[in-house]
Amino acid sequence: MTETRHVPVLLERSLDLLAPALERPDAVMVDATLGLGGHTEAALDRFPGLTVVGLDRDTDALAASGERLARFGSRFRPVHTVYDGIREALDDLDLPAADAVLFDLGVSSMQLDEAERGFAYSQDAPLDMRMDRMTGPTAADVLAEYPEEELRRIFYAYGEEKLAPRYARRIVEARLSAPIARSAELNQIIFDATPRSAQRTGHPAKRVYQALRIEVNAELAALEVALPAALESLTIGGRIVVLAYQSLEDRIVKRELAARSRSTAPAGLPMELPEHRPEFRLLVRGAELADEAERARNPRAIPVRLRAAERLRIAA
Repeated sequence: MTETRHVPVLLERSLDLLAPALERPDAVMVDATLGLGGHTEAALDRFPGLTVVGLDRDTDALAASGERLARFGSRFRPVHTVYDGIREALDDLDLPAADAVLFDLGVSSMQLDEAERGFAYSQDAPLDMRMDRMTGPTAADVLAEYPEEELRRIFYAYGEEKLAPRYARRIVEARLSAPIARSAELNQIIFDATPRSAQRTGHPAKRVYQALRIEVNAELAALEVALPAALESLTIGGRIVVLAYQSLEDRIVKRELAARSRSTAPAGLPMELPEHRPEFRLLVRGAELADEAERARNPRAIPVRLRAAERLRIAA
């Protein structure tokens, strides 16, 4: 669990977008996906008046980031929670609002790099995949207990996997003989069920692992709650940056930011009333990608999509 392998994605770009809010006296930023604390460390170094509230459901991540960020004293406030608990976290710390919020979504570097967590199909390990290992079912539990139609649904919905029916059927057949407890076992089932023509387009289990991870951690459901809560927690002039790594997350972010940045004035109204004006303005056009230099330097930046917005008003 070393810091050297943790390379924050779009670090400088994220901080530049948040800077007008982070430069305020006594500014508060919520790092809603703390991980190993790379974004938070850079923000605390760059903005000496800043306090960061770091949220993470992963106790291992909180321990590692707490050690890394101890030098900042009370300017760093760690909270053990899923990011949909952002409002409660601020309330518990007697903070009425945030000046900035950062989401760096998806699985963290530490979770991917530690084989025993079971997130990576490239290494044999127990099929856990829980971001918070203190609670909830594991990926092995899902494979053992979900009926075939439910496995098919999550592979379609969360993995966008075209071979979902075939994979779900083979998993149900295989578990009749023995539990599917390790990644090597699941990989073999998926590989054997994949037509040869499809085996040339990357690891065939990739989308299944994504779907299982999202299901185990209820990631999309949490984001559906967390994003509106984060936007509502911002002060006027406050800013949000969201880094998404797959299309399902990015669609949620795009939809929410688009809705908040549009006028709600009825069609044909001769004049826009103040209560119909957009609550937010978008800070980047569409989804911004990492440049070629960062992609070459940090392969985990390849799929990233950055979106950002600034709060203009507080709705009645």
